[in-house]
Amino acid sequence: MRPNHHQFTAFAYVVREGSFSAAAERLGVSQSAVTQQVAKLERNVGAQLLIRGRDGVQVTPTGQDLYTLADRLVALDSAIAEQLEGFASMKDGRIKIIANAPQPTLKIIARFTERFPGIHVDFGLHDWTTATGMIRKRLADVGLITDPPRSEDFVHHRLQTTRYVAYCRQDHPLAGRSRLRLADLQDETIILPEEGSLTQRVVKATLRKRSLPMPRTVTMTTFPVMCEAVLQGIGIALFLRDSSLIDEGMVEIEVEEFDTLHEIWLVATKDRARLRLVSEFVATATSTVF
Repeated sequence: MRPNHHQFTAFAYVVREGSFSAAAERLGVSQSAVTQQVAKLERNVGAQLLIRGRDGVQVTPTGQDLYTLADRLVALDSAIAEQLEGFASMKDGRIKIIANAPQPTLKIIARFTERFPGIHVDFGLHDWTTATGMIRKRLADVGLITDPPRSEDFVHHRLQTTRYVAYCRQDHPLAGRSRLRLADLQDETIILPEEGSLTQRVVKATLRKRSLPMPRTVTMTTFPVMCEAVLQGIGIALFLRDSSLIDEGMVEIEVEEFDTLHEIWLVATKDRARLRLVSEFVATATSTVF
């Protein structure tokens, strides 16, 4: 028996939402109904598509291949719904956005929700490796990524150019400097984002290129926590300029070796970029002044 539309839809939502219960909530059906549809799809395909665990689901290689097609079907279904059910009014709907840094994403979301207060925004902040992987696997509608991989399957809109800088507390001995060298930080505790971040990749690559040892480091999960760590006197943080609006009590200092400019791009799959929800978010992003 050939798989039907409901089986593909249930499977796609389980993968996107990360669990059967979340998929059921999005679809407005019972969890058992979603479970049955996915089980039927696995029987029809003749292979396991999902690995169930206590922390959610993992997608098998066969499942990932099928998900790409299933997600395109869901995107097409959403496009039809917009035409037939009046989403063109932008009074209802849901959009999933991910990013590897809070700025400029939060500024864009603020403008978007002001324009369309009825739209539910699901926003997730992830390290660079996770965020790029989620975009590649079609687990979000839109991604705002620093230096993202290029793909012909995606539309790309450049939003902002920035560079890495150091942030330290106003009363730190280095706070009066307008420019630093990495050698000046060798005796400092350096605060970095978690493993998998673009910042860690850039810092480690730059230190190797300059044959400098890795200074003492502390890793933090989010930019606000990094800022709080600076204010608490834990050390000096390295991250992209304007990554956070938290600046009271801190000073920003350029680092000589971080002279490369990095670009923040909005990326979305071409089929999802045609959806009204996504296209309006893209329009909001590209018209925002940073």
